[in-house]
Amino acid sequence: MLTGLNHLTLAVSDVNRSLAFYRDVLQLRVEATWDAGAYLSLPGLWLCLSLDPLRKTVANPDYTHYAFSLGSADFAVFVQSLKAANVEEWRDNRSEGASFYFLDPDGHKLEAHVGDLASRLAACRQKPYAGMRFYDEQ
Repeated sequence: MLTGLNHLTLAVSDVNRSLAFYRDVLQLRVEATWDAGAYLSLPGLWLCLSLDPLRKTVANPDYTHYAFSLGSADFAVFVQSLKAANVEEWRDNRSEGASFYFLDPDGHKLEAHVGDLASRLAACRQKPYAGMRFYDEQ
C-alpha cells in the first residue's frame, strides 16, 4: 500500500541554473550534487533535479504543477522575493488560500500555497465546485 509522496524528479536542461534557482531563490537545502543532477530537500520533500538535454524550455499548457507550503506570515515577503528575482508568474490565484503560481528556469509549473487540504475542503463546503461530493458525509 502506498504511504505518501516519495520524491519529485524534474527534468532540467541546465543543472547549475536549476540548482541555483531551487537553492537560492526557493531556499531548498542541497543534499547532494553530481554532474547530471542534484538532490534537494524541505521538511517532507525530496526533490531530484535530473539533466535532460531534450527538456523543452516552454511550459506545458496544462494545469499540472507542484505546490510548496508556506505560512501566511511569510507569503507576501516570499512572493516579493520571487518577483525581485524576475520569476515568471503563470496563473492568477482562483481558489481558497493565498497562492502564487510561478515557473522555474525550465518552465516547470510551481505554486507557493498558504493552506492545506482541510482548509480547501472547508472552503469547498461553503462554495462547492459543480458536481462536488464530499465522501466523509456518507
